[in-house]
Amino acid sequence: TIGILKRCLMGIIYGDLFMRVLYATRPYEREQGSADALYEKCTKLANENIISGSLSEFKKNVKYIVNAFDELPLLNIKKPRVGVVGEILVKYHPNANNDIVDIIEKEGGEAVVLDLADFFLYGMYSKEFNYNNLSGSYMNMIGNKAAISVIEFFRRPMRKALNSSKRFHQPMRINNIADKASEIISLGNQCGEGWLLTGEMVDLIDDGVENIVCMQPFACLPNHVTGKGMMKALRKRNPMANIAAIDYDPGASDVNQLNRIKLMMATAHKNLEKKEKSQEYGKDKAGASEKSKKY
Repeated sequence: TIGILKRCLMGIIYGDLFMRVLYATRPYEREQGSADALYEKCTKLANENIISGSLSEFKKNVKYIVNAFDELPLLNIKKPRVGVVGEILVKYHPNANNDIVDIIEKEGGEAVVLDLADFFLYGMYSKEFNYNNLSGSYMNMIGNKAAISVIEFFRRPMRKALNSSKRFHQPMRINNIADKASEIISLGNQCGEGWLLTGEMVDLIDDGVENIVCMQPFACLPNHVTGKGMMKALRKRNPMANIAAIDYDPGASDVNQLNRIKLMMATAHKNLEKKEKSQEYGKDKAGASEKSKKY
């Protein structure tokens, strides 16, 4: 029913919002456990709202959640940001990826996981390419464009709240992700996560998240093409890209996965250190130049 569909969309938006604010806050919290405690408090509000289905309450809660995480006391430190991309189940489910967010945080990093809503938007947006280049129908394209507008209607309060926050960023629109992906891959790649996977990696790298874990189930061919297969092109686009492709399978060794993540994190810490030294050197040089001008 429309009521159930509305509640599903609200649930997806809440989940995406929690991933953005919690993962960007927990590694820097001043009081240990404060971010998780705030998350638990906010999920109760979200659960009650999804039961009631009130849109006005939804908008109010989204604004409150962003403001609450924005005001949480944090340490003044920098940590390497690590993007998490890959096959849909392995990317989001902690049981499928051996809780990679927790591993990244224990290794001294900040996990960045892009929105679940984008996966649905990717399928809908692809219908325009199919109509223009393949055998897609006009009505199918128009219907999916309308569906994109509906999802963006529900995303609007989240975008507004994140845009006015001090620390957080709103998600990129699906057409912009598609534009970025099309720089190195065809939008005709629509099996599995398809061009979305490539687009997310380009989006992350352009946003300064140069460390990426690309996860796939063993022998997932589409993921190997648009994920692992794009690593060379991504490194050519940005030589600082630090990407680790990791297979997740019931028969795969947890130790092997952990070691590869640790190696990637070691490189991430080194790159961050180099960047900070470079910035300090640049400031010192600028300061010396200004001082010489005065004299």
